[in-house]
Amino acid sequence: MNLAWIAVDWGTSNLRAWAMGPDGHVLDHAESPDGMGKLARDAFEPALLRLISPWLGAGVTTVIACGMVGSRQGWFEAPYRTVPCTPLDHAALVTAPTTDPRIHVCLAPGLRQMKPADVMRGEETQIAGALALSPGFDGVMCLPGTHSKWVHLSAGEVVSFQTYMTGELFALLSEHSVLRHGMAGEGWDEAAFDEALSDALSRPEKIAARLFALRAEGLVSGLSPAAARARLSGLLIGTELAGARPYWLGQPVALIGAEKLSATYARALKAQGIDARLLPATTCTLAGLASLARQPEATR
Repeated sequence: MNLAWIAVDWGTSNLRAWAMGPDGHVLDHAESPDGMGKLARDAFEPALLRLISPWLGAGVTTVIACGMVGSRQGWFEAPYRTVPCTPLDHAALVTAPTTDPRIHVCLAPGLRQMKPADVMRGEETQIAGALALSPGFDGVMCLPGTHSKWVHLSAGEVVSFQTYMTGELFALLSEHSVLRHGMAGEGWDEAAFDEALSDALSRPEKIAARLFALRAEGLVSGLSPAAARARLSGLLIGTELAGARPYWLGQPVALIGAEKLSATYARALKAQGIDARLLPATTCTLAGLASLARQPEATR
């Protein structure tokens, strides 16, 4: 294997790695469930080596990692950089302590906003990758997920951002609240989603009442699980869009995330007259890490 370096995306739940060639192409890919949330500090290096050892040769290979691996609870803390700033900065890379002489591990810091207080880790790498794929982009990027991010970009810098716990709220409400009784299954009702989205956008202050109505309608009107799940999603995304209106209104918007979820957000934005561009999350992550790999190795 003509290995040049290794790209790593290390989140709370999973570890993903790519063997990268000198021409920037992916030579191999591996992943494991050894996320940050499951590891003690001294377990990070062994977890990484279990995944990438087959790729390593006799020399030293640079590993560039983003995500929660650089958090305070991770392998080694990579301090947040404060916006406004570029999404990534090679000079801010932090070298993680290692015992295996075959690897040199560099961690990319996340970003912080002082007021209103907000943070991100991992998304900054996707944003940098999206900018590398769309040079000169000025506007807004939305990164839907467990914690959705709305990010204002100008002249290659993150100006401000705002996080919404929409994905986590959906999981909590559909799996652990009283609403779970009417949410079983994987069905989906587009019309129910659209109706709930419009309702939440026009009356976001009614969200708590609209949520309980899902349970009540299941009991008295036989609301189907497919319609209930879609309406819950529409209510939560609609409330998010109502809060994030200053970000997306009248702006070019790019969505970075999983295909299905990004398509749902694109549908919601389309209803507001916004044609969002969809960018795959993994493609953006690799492009962001590659932008760091093209620069000299970290020195600290």
